[in-house]
Amino acid sequence: MEKGERLKILIGGDVVGKVGRETLDYFLPQIKQSEKIDFVVANGENAAGGFGLTPKIVRQIFSYGVDCITGGNHIWSKKEIYQIIDTEERLLRPLNYPKGVPGRGAAIFELPNGSSLGVINLSGRVFLQELECPFRIGKEAITQMREHTHNIVVDIHSEATSEKIALGLYLDGQVSAVIGTHTHVQTADEKILPKGTAYITDIGMTGPLDSVIGVRKDIAIRRFLTQLPLRLETAKGPGQFCGAIVEIDESTGKAEAIKRVQLS
Repeated sequence: MEKGERLKILIGGDVVGKVGRETLDYFLPQIKQSEKIDFVVANGENAAGGFGLTPKIVRQIFSYGVDCITGGNHIWSKKEIYQIIDTEERLLRPLNYPKGVPGRGAAIFELPNGSSLGVINLSGRVFLQELECPFRIGKEAITQMREHTHNIVVDIHSEATSEKIALGLYLDGQVSAVIGTHTHVQTADEKILPKGTAYITDIGMTGPLDSVIGVRKDIAIRRFLTQLPLRLETAKGPGQFCGAIVEIDESTGKAEAIKRVQLS
């Protein structure tokens, strides 16, 4: 890739259960070919039955054409993940877990076209587990990463829109994109921030279309009506793919465009 050319990154929304995996497998090759995608990131923390990941499913997602899997608050839900989280460099968990926690939260990838891309996974704290500050931890990691590449994508896995928006503005001009995950509902606020960072509050879910954020709708409705702790189950049926495509000026790391993707 020559200086000034664009790097096209696809970030896929939270992959939920078997339907999400099958939907990812179906749509990803089409998107990669039609959009000429250079690198694919997918949030996979719900890919194993709606909660967590297993080594088998991690390998399966990579076989579909995903280059990096990010996580979130459910990354530890399947104990099998401990078997590979220290050795699989393409699998990230939130960086702002305390020191000594297995795995990694950031990585730099060398692309076949000669460019490089940094990916950072952070977790929000509002309405979620109170980890280390994603603002401070993220800024420290970005400062170190920028010594090697200006092309950096941040997955902020957070419940509160205010926290995601604040982080996007805080990191504006320092990273190529701040992409929100976790709520499973795609927002329509994609934009390029004033200093050149692509931003969207949430890219949505890759999972069952006829569901309540991936869960069987009958169970979700009964939980709200009765307040009973009914066991959640992932829904079946047709799926939807949600995500965003970010175009980055490879020579500066600034975002040139961001486009939402929603296919079913």
